Order: sequence, then structure tokens, then C-alpha cells
Amino acid sequence: MAAISFNPRLNVQGGRKNHGVVVEEIEGLIRIYGDGHVERPPIIPSAPCMVTNGVVSKDVAIEKFTNLWTRIYVPSYSSKMPLLVYFHGGGFCVGSASWRCYHEFLAALASKAGCIILSLNYRLDPENRLPAAYDDGINTLMWVKQEARNGANEHKWWLNQCRFSSLFLAGDSAGANIAYNVAIRSYGISGSSIKPLILKGIILIQPFFGGEERTISEMHATQPPNSALTLSVFDTYWRLSLPLGANRDHPWCNPLAEGATTLRELKLPGAMVCISQMDILKDRNLEFCNALASAGKWVETRMYKGVGHAFQILHNSQFSQIRTQEMMSHLKAFINQ
Repeated sequence: MAAISFNPRLNVQGGRKNHGVVVEEIEGLIRIYGDGHVERPPIIPSAPCMVTNGVVSKDVAIEKFTNLWTRIYVPSYSSKMPLLVYFHGGGFCVGSASWRCYHEFLAALASKAGCIILSLNYRLDPENRLPAAYDDGINTLMWVKQEARNGANEHKWWLNQCRFSSLFLAGDSAGANIAYNVAIRSYGISGSSIKPLILKGIILIQPFFGGEERTISEMHATQPPNSALTLSVFDTYWRLSLPLGANRDHPWCNPLAEGATTLRELKLPGAMVCISQMDILKDRNLEFCNALASAGKWVETRMYKGVGHAFQILHNSQFSQIRTQEMMSHLKAFINQ
């Protein structure tokens, strides 16, 4: 897969004079104007649905009112497969299930791990601040439950191959944050409410958590070239995503903050957390894993050396390909254990 460039000089659109002053901006990715207008330059190309490495993909509408849809990946396996619901990254503010980098990564994962993947195209901030993305995740699980019960002919091409007793929620960066928050909501629902779905585990890849107090890696991490996440970008994403007036110790940002529901109180399935050595989130991710373990939760922690945030998607490091294959093997083992 080709590397993705985040050169801020690329794909910058005009039109500033039409919408007033720019009040928030992450160069090359998103620009918000005083009148509320939002621009997202098309920095990453979309991929059409196609057959990739024997994996069939199709886009399916879930809810027309919110334009909620999913790209479904089905590999050519003869037996029933686990179901993985995936949330893409992008700081809650950018990204799409149709982005080429996600299409390639998830088609490869479906093939290697032998699982059906629903890649959700959830609502973005700041137009739809949190908890909109969490709500979209819950609504998707309810939709899958209904389709599984109804057995609609139009969905049999993937429903008939699902092992609904092996459901996983996964995501990278902000998508991992969504997967976690959807999990703590859905896992608390009585089993009869989501049957035949049974949540077996969550996969959090470089989870996008924060806090008012800085960690050492946030302040001093050595960033790889073309890093996808700097501290200023991190702060901007949270300003655009949290409820107005909230700070980074809000429980949606900081699950370990004072006042948040303690991990020991939460019902959670087993978790796999993937951490990048050169990611500014490294220390916070490790702190989260240690807190899970201390709370008696089952957690598998994986550290990927020499790479930064979203390396498996952006391929912006000389070690990206090797580490991505390592990650694929770890994900396969977790999903099929």
C-alpha cells in the first residue's frame, strides 16, 4: 500500500471570504468558519466496492435520516465467521468507511482473520458532537440484531455466514474510543436485548483518550516524519468533539478521570489494546491498560516498535509494512481464540 501524505499545502480549498473568519483548522484536513461552514479537503481518495483478495465488499444503508451506512467485507470462507464492527479513525472529525486506506486494511484483515467486517460510516464532529458517533454505534448493533432475527433476503449474502455468538467491536484512534464507549453501553444491555449477538471482545488500536494533565509522551515523544497526530492536532480534535464547555477530563475523553465510572464497576469483555512506540498517546494507552488489569479486566497489550500513530493505515514509516503484518497476526489470534 502506498503511503498517505498529510502535506497541508495539498488540496486546500478556497472560499474563506464566503464564510467569514476561520475559527478552527487542522491544515489539510478540516477547516471551520465563523458561520459554521465546514470544509474537508479530499486529501485521501475513496475506494469503490470491489472484490479484493477474494473479499467481497458492498455498501449498505442502515439509517437514511442520519445517513448512517456501512461497508461490509465478506471473505470466501465455507464456515460461519466471527463478526467485527469497525470504527475508522480521524479524531471524530474526518475520515470515511470508503477511504482507500481503510478499504485496503480491512479487506486484508477480513481475509487473514477469516471474519466478516462491518466498517461503519458514522456522523462526524463538529456538526454532530459526541455522543452522536456512540449513538450510531449502538444503532448499528440494534440494526444487525434486527437483520439477524428477520433474515431479510437482501442481506443473506453476509448474514448467513455470520457467527453472531462471536461479535467484536474494534477501531483505531477515535474509532477505538467509539468502540470502547459503545462496548460499555452495549455490554450493560441485558442479553435478551441484543440476542443473537454476543459481545466477545473489543480491539482498541491506538485508542484516542486524553486528559487535562499531560503525559510524558504527549509532551516529549519523538514523532516520525509525516505524523498523523501532534499535540496541537490532538487538542483541536477534542475541542471540536466534546460537548460545549467540557474539558479533556470529560469521561468520554478520559475514562480514568475523577468522577468517571470506575473500570471495576463497568461490565467489559476481554480487550486487546495495540500501542505504537512513537505515538504521543503511548503513555496514556499504557496507563489505560494498567488500569484495566488492576480492575480485574482481561486485557492483552501489544506494543509496535519504531512506528507512530495510525502507521497501519497511513504506511508513513519504513517499519509500517512489517509492523502491520505483525498487527494482523495478533488481531487474527485474538478474534479466533
